[in-house]
Parts: sequence; C-alpha cells; structure tokens
Amino acid sequence: MLLCNAVRIGIHKSEILGKINLLSLNLCRINSSLKMSSKHQSASSDVDPKGAFVRKESSFRNEVKEGGEFPPENGRYHLYVSLACPWAHRTLIARKLKGLENAISYTVVDFLMLDNGWRFNENVEHCEKDPIFDAQYLREVYLKVSPGYNGRITVPVLFDKKLKKIVNNESSEIIRMFNKNFNKLCPDDEHRMLDFYPEHLQGKIQEVNDWIYPNINNGVYRCGFARSQEAYDQAVQGLFTHLDKVEDLLSKQRYLAGTQLTEADIRLFTTLVRFDHVYHGHFKCNKKRIIDYPNMWSYMKELYQMAAFGSTTDMNHITKHYQMSHTSINPFGIVYIGPDINFEEPHDRASKFPL
Repeated sequence: MLLCNAVRIGIHKSEILGKINLLSLNLCRINSSLKMSSKHQSASSDVDPKGAFVRKESSFRNEVKEGGEFPPENGRYHLYVSLACPWAHRTLIARKLKGLENAISYTVVDFLMLDNGWRFNENVEHCEKDPIFDAQYLREVYLKVSPGYNGRITVPVLFDKKLKKIVNNESSEIIRMFNKNFNKLCPDDEHRMLDFYPEHLQGKIQEVNDWIYPNINNGVYRCGFARSQEAYDQAVQGLFTHLDKVEDLLSKQRYLAGTQLTEADIRLFTTLVRFDHVYHGHFKCNKKRIIDYPNMWSYMKELYQMAAFGSTTDMNHITKHYQMSHTSINPFGIVYIGPDINFEEPHDRASKFPL
C-alpha cells in the first residue's frame, strides 16, 4: 500500500514537473513574442478596430531603368529574400525565368523570425551571412540606408550594391522590372524575348490580379491574422469564393490570362503551393484544399514542374517559418507533420489545353 502511494506520488510529481516545464517553454515563447512587438513590427499586428488584417504598403518604390538613378548593370543589384515568403518567392521565380541568375545575386534569410525580425544565419540550410554589411538582421540593412526608418522590415528587398541603397521592396514591381528592364542582361535572345506582362494581355492580367491579390494572396493572411469572428468569416468567405472562381477559369483555359504563362500565374502559384501545407491548417483556411480542386491542382503541378517554380520552392523553410515564427497563432512552435502531397505527379494541362 505504501509502495503504491509512493509510486502515485512520484507520478504526480513527474506530471507537475512536466507541466511546469511546458509552462516555462510557453512563457519563453510569449516573452519572445512581446520582445518582437517592441522591436519588430510583425504583419500579424496590422489589424483595424474590427479585428481585420490590413496589409501596409511597401516603403521603397524606386525603379531600375535605363537613364534613371538605378540603371540595369550586371552584378550591381542584390536580392534579400526568404524562401518561406510568398512575396519574395515571386522574385526568385521571375529572376530564374528570365535567366538573370548571374546578373542579380541574392541572399536567403533564416526562416525563423522572432525578436528582431528576419536574420542572417549561415548555420541554416540555404542561408548565408549578409555579404554587403555583414549585418546580423535585415533591419540593420534598412537602418544603414535609411537611419530614421520606422516601418516594417520586409522581404523581398532589391538592393543597389553600388549606391548602397534599397531600390524597391514591393514584389509586384520587382517582378515587372525583371520582366523587361533587365533584358540587356539576359543570357540570350530566348530569355530576352520572354514577356510575362505582354502589352496585348495587360488588361486581362491586371483584371485577374485585382481580385486574386485581395481575396487569395492576401486573403489567406486576412484569415490567419483575423482577431474577430466577423473579420475571419468575411475573409474566409472571400477566399473560397475566389478559389472557386480560379477553378472555373482553369477549367476553360490553361493559364489565368489565356494560353500564355504570365505574371498572374507567378503571383498565384506562390500562394497555392503553400496552401495545403500551411494556410489550410495554420491560417484556418480549412474549407477545402487545393488538391480538392481538380483543375487548380493539375495547374499547380504543371507550374511546379517548370524549373523556375519547383527549384525555388523550399517546403522546409515554408512550414517551419509559419509554424515556429507566428507565436500568437502557435505559441509552442510545434511543427505539424503536414499532408503527403507529390507535386511531381503527372498533370493533364498539356493534353487538355494543347498550345
């Protein structure tokens, strides 16, 4: 009897110690989150009085162009990116599609973003030291070139190594620069002739962008960062209404603007490829998965199997960033296993819509 009681007491003490350790870990992560809010402005804090997430505009909006302050020159420009970030991912895809790998260098930041935001960490796969300032955090790069800057520290960043200035940190503008303004730096005529924002399709592309960005690209964040039921309900309804719209569109044509791959496809892909692994669970976008949409799923596989899309997709960085960095959503930083999805499976886009 005494032995049984002693065992029970031992188990009870073990359970208490386990709970204390778990609580300590939680407090550490909450403390880290509080520190982050005082040093680094997280996207999750950008909410209106009704609890709806409102993304702030990018701060640096200059352009690389002939005759301007920032002319296109081989080796002059550098990209700071996160492999986890869908906005930065766009720029890596566009850079590779246009064959600009040797003309524009890049550095990948750590997937883990806590106290001081994006950091440089050569101990993480695919990451390296900051080659320009030897900075520890990306915020230092922003403050080096703009000492009074108090906005959000975001990726991608297109940086001018010659003038030591940030040119642009708006992904939609960077990919358009890569599309046309760097053509003289493309390795051959084949890459120079590629145009992902052709004049005859600009109206269609812009029309698609105008409803995909707020409802899908940014819509998943509006779901995940919502701080009221009303804000979440509105965001998630808009998200799936417009995913249904994409599915219907792709049942009639191969790409979003018709028969040609355009920037609209680049912009949508970086959200779709993250959806089932991250947004479905982490951001509570769990009405349906992309794999449940036959046309969209086949379309995504076709894009992924193009070298510029698949080779720039790093699911390890993607899943760990969202699940370990967003302490307000996942306080313990537990990385869940995720779905078993094969992007290399055959697709039917070529047979369904031959070019």
